[in-house]
Amino acid sequence: MSETENGKKVFFLYPQSVIQEELISFLLKNEYEVYFLNDLTKATRIFKRFTNSICFINIDDGIKEAEWEQYIKSLKNNKATAGLQIGILSYNNDPALMQKYLMDLGVECGFIQLKLGVKQSTDIILKVLEANEAKGRRKFVRANCENDPRVVMNFGYKDSSYEGKILDLSSVGIACKFPSPIPIDNKTVIPKIQLNLRGSLVQANAIILSRRYDSENILVMVFNPRLKESELLKVHNFIHKTLQKDLDKF
Repeated sequence: MSETENGKKVFFLYPQSVIQEELISFLLKNEYEVYFLNDLTKATRIFKRFTNSICFINIDDGIKEAEWEQYIKSLKNNKATAGLQIGILSYNNDPALMQKYLMDLGVECGFIQLKLGVKQSTDIILKVLEANEAKGRRKFVRANCENDPRVVMNFGYKDSSYEGKILDLSSVGIACKFPSPIPIDNKTVIPKIQLNLRGSLVQANAIILSRRYDSENILVMVFNPRLKESELLKVHNFIHKTLQKDLDKF
């Protein structure tokens, strides 16, 4: 699957506190793959690695506004980063400033005035992401947990208890590996599964969808019914932190 089909990474460069506290949870709930960046050198390196991405830049922080202008020009003039789609976030509602970024610099994802309020700003950002097909064909963001020993699950079924290692996780289900094949048929409903996501406990019911193609020890399970709102929030936060941690390695 190509990068476009798999969706676009959505970066927030020097995000305002309102972005981190309120807007981010809404975007995660809507299954966008969101990251924070707070270092220009590192950001440029990441943009070169993930060329088909979207970045919303807070020009009120980090460096002076005139330096932001030069930085954005440098991204657009560099073949390695020219594919990055840029939007501006600012509390400054000066029409001349908006004109410069929208018309002179040609940012593709708009100039979003945060003075409009969180709801309106969120609606605008959501429309921008939808228009630019940020999700691709992917419906749900998934985190790979295979190498994290603190991401595990357990459940009881009939007279037996089972403990497994979570390999990957989304808001709709998990793939988990057990020490040996589990003697439970596919399509079986498993109640009261407990996920331990680095100490954050999530309760769920799930159906065993299938064994994974590469191992009988690996079960693919789908949450049924869907997670409660409180549990869904824990999962989304975990996925975001996991993906952010992976990105921070670059």
